[in-house]
Amino acid sequence: MRIELFGGFRVLVDNAPVPPESWSRRAPAVLVKMLALASGHRLRRERLMDAIWPDLDPPAAAANLRKALHSARRIVGAETIVSAGDLLFFPVDAVSVDVSDYWSLVTAARGSRDLGVYAAAIDLYRTGLLPEDLYEDWATAPRDELRADWQILVEEYAGLLETGGDLNGAARAVQRLVTADPLNEDAHAWLMRLYALAGRRDEAQRQFARLRDLLAEELGVEPSAETQRLHEEIRAEQTADPALTTDLWERVGDLRVQSGDPAAAVKAYGQVPAGDGRIDRKLAGAWLMLHQPAEAEPHLDRADRLGPDAAERGRLLCLRAKLAWERGDLPAARGFAEQAHDLALTHGDGDDVAAALEALAFVSHMQGDWRPGLQQQIERLAEAELGSRVARFCDFNHCLSQYQLYGDDFAGDVGDYARQTLEVAERADAVPAQAFAWCLLGESLLLEGRFDEAAACLERSCELYEPLGSRSVALPWLRRAELAACVGDHAEVTIFLKRAAAIATVTPMARHAWARLHATAAFAAMERGEPELVIRSVRAAQGTAARHGDCPTCSALLNPVGAQAYAQVGDLESARLRADAAAQFVGSFPSAAWRAMADAAAGYAGGSRELLDVAADGFTRAGHTFWAERTRGNAQGTLAP
Repeated sequence: MRIELFGGFRVLVDNAPVPPESWSRRAPAVLVKMLALASGHRLRRERLMDAIWPDLDPPAAAANLRKALHSARRIVGAETIVSAGDLLFFPVDAVSVDVSDYWSLVTAARGSRDLGVYAAAIDLYRTGLLPEDLYEDWATAPRDELRADWQILVEEYAGLLETGGDLNGAARAVQRLVTADPLNEDAHAWLMRLYALAGRRDEAQRQFARLRDLLAEELGVEPSAETQRLHEEIRAEQTADPALTTDLWERVGDLRVQSGDPAAAVKAYGQVPAGDGRIDRKLAGAWLMLHQPAEAEPHLDRADRLGPDAAERGRLLCLRAKLAWERGDLPAARGFAEQAHDLALTHGDGDDVAAALEALAFVSHMQGDWRPGLQQQIERLAEAELGSRVARFCDFNHCLSQYQLYGDDFAGDVGDYARQTLEVAERADAVPAQAFAWCLLGESLLLEGRFDEAAACLERSCELYEPLGSRSVALPWLRRAELAACVGDHAEVTIFLKRAAAIATVTPMARHAWARLHATAAFAAMERGEPELVIRSVRAAQGTAARHGDCPTCSALLNPVGAQAYAQVGDLESARLRADAAAQFVGSFPSAAWRAMADAAAGYAGGSRELLDVAADGFTRAGHTFWAERTRGNAQGTLAP
């Protein structure tokens, strides 16, 4: 049986279409649609009854379900819908669904960056999920999820086309975004930029006029200042002015860096004529993101020869530090980072200071002296006016601190170190550093299962970060959500996740924030017994990773929790993919805690209680009390079939 849900409901049995009139009764059609959409194509009878007959009492709804099931089997074949106790499901090998194909193509596209696979996934979506069921409550959540993912996928596809030089192809892709959401100003502005880069300036101006009229008619507002500025730049240069093209390609490169796609950024910056030191610096930075120091060095040398001012020289030295550590010369990296910091303090801005401090923190991490290095840097925070940029410094160190919490060499005394760091921060009157220390202390207590103490520390961290406003740090809010999930306070989980999501939307450290947010949301959903929502979080994490880049340490929890959820719904192939991702991660970052995550993921994917016992022992060795008890509980009988 083949079930198609995009663009309208259609079923084929042995390659023969089922006549539309066969579905004249609503209930059998909804039964098949809901099973087709469900993860693993299985649902409990109660779920179907609540969705199709919400106003009936259980006995009446159960009777109706039996009738609907009988009718559906008569239409598609008795062997196609299987009943096992409280479950109804499709046999995995006997049914294919276009929505499942879409998710498989999305995963393959993001893994391969293959334009053909992207195009296949985008085209499969057609006009969206089940347009005839717009007002069915059971279809709302999957429709919204698919629409959001499809829009991100089209953005990724258009970005690849743009940086590959296919400007007209990119414009066609972005036009699909505009058609799907005519009030999407960012898509209109992107289309304007593409038209301008392709020399189609008249079309760019007409696109701006359409946007202006739409916003005025629908919302009573004007385009944003940034969009108006872009329009003025295009309007002022009716000829193919190199300066305009240079500026536009630089914007493309900057956007690709922000999305965590340095390879595309290299292509974009490479469209700019040689001789601009700023572009050479950005090119070097993109090459270093790709861990290609040999490609980066000529650009740094050329930028140096162009006589940069003191602030720009500091930025180049910061990249020299990255170049040195890529080559394993950590003493040289520290020297360059120190020089970059000194120049940033006297000639740069807050971003320059934060970048230099990040470089120093990373060198300290690589040299194994992150702890004293961080405390030394806390003293330096009082010397610089970083403003809200201090959150970036704290966020970066929060990411590095995960190696302290999960690494074998550090984990045992993280709490003591956090208390020492808090004393240093208080002496220096460095309030954000105090917030950092309170969060680290709360994290260590949370992993030990000391929930009341952890709650107090994490709450204090949030209070201290609060004055930084929207560009604060998401981690303490996410840890509070994790703690609430541990103790079963699901209402609190929602509050804390929403607060963290607001920060993740605007933070420059989006790849860390979104990775951990989706991991935490997945864990909370698993604790509520909602594996379908776990799977939705896993998919959402893939989308935000494609947009912002990924942080494997921040998203590590997605692997065991995702494997558990996929296994529970019977999607063993996807469960194994999460287990493979966990094994690959621990191969790069070995430790008892991360190994325990990998063993747990493999245990869930393979239904192995023995592996879960091994994982629980690993968590015990790491001092992660809650996870040891949770995993052992699953091994001893709560693992769902």
